[in-house]
Amino acid sequence: MVTALAAHYGWPGLAERIPVRCFSHEPSVPSSLKFLRKTPWARDKVEGLYLFMLRELRRDMPRGR
Repeated sequence: MVTALAAHYGWPGLAERIPVRCFSHEPSVPSSLKFLRKTPWARDKVEGLYLFMLRELRRDMPRGR
């Protein structure tokens, strides 16, 4: 999830949407995962943003037949 979010929004965009230090100061996937494992409220926000991103991507996909 963190990898997909960072690829989609970039670390600055991720830090803007979820203002936690692990996304704004020397961000990395390992440091983010370490923080998220210990912080349920932040994990919930990341999961919610990931689901939002998936819905947004699905909505923007062209429908083909």
